[in-house]
Amino acid sequence: MKPEDVIPTYDREGPAWAATRDRRLIERPWLDRALMLAPHGRGRRRVLDLGCGAGRPIAEYLIDRGCMVTGVDASRPMIELFARVVPRAVALHADMRTLRLSDTFDLILAWDSLFHLPPEDQRAMFGIFSSHAAPGGVLLFTAGPEVGERIGVIGGSSLYHASLDPTDYRALLDDWSFEELGYWPEEPACGNRTIWMARRR
Repeated sequence: MKPEDVIPTYDREGPAWAATRDRRLIERPWLDRALMLAPHGRGRRRVLDLGCGAGRPIAEYLIDRGCMVTGVDASRPMIELFARVVPRAVALHADMRTLRLSDTFDLILAWDSLFHLPPEDQRAMFGIFSSHAAPGGVLLFTAGPEVGERIGVIGGSSLYHASLDPTDYRALLDDWSFEELGYWPEEPACGNRTIWMARRR
């Protein structure tokens, strides 16, 4: 299983996986904290959801909280599902690694998506996060707890994951003018995800 197989795997397995995805929103405490900290000087908070998948439950929840959501996904079947599930959001079929939008956002999510990129692409993403973050904008992403590559499973297919070392993520945040707000390694209340939260200086 290679990193370049991730998008075709989601094309093939993603819609069936989305239909069975846990919708209890165990992510809510981190989403609520990020929303509380995110600026909203332009009125409704503007959210960029990178690797948005089918939009349920996270984008649905953000829309219900009054946010303006832009979802980005490189899998066409997944972004088409997103457009149907959250029709009030903006749906963009694009690869997050080449994203160049003309707007900035109060909250940027890379939840369960950044870790599908190989390490060198993850490092490059911090420049993209920075260029799309409004002043004071919050970045919320998940990663692995330690450096390395892992192979997971979605449906009947293998799925690539990778992580940098936490010291590398901290250095990248600092290099791209983000202040660390929180780090929760292998958080048991959120399915053992490793969660990072930062704010654009």
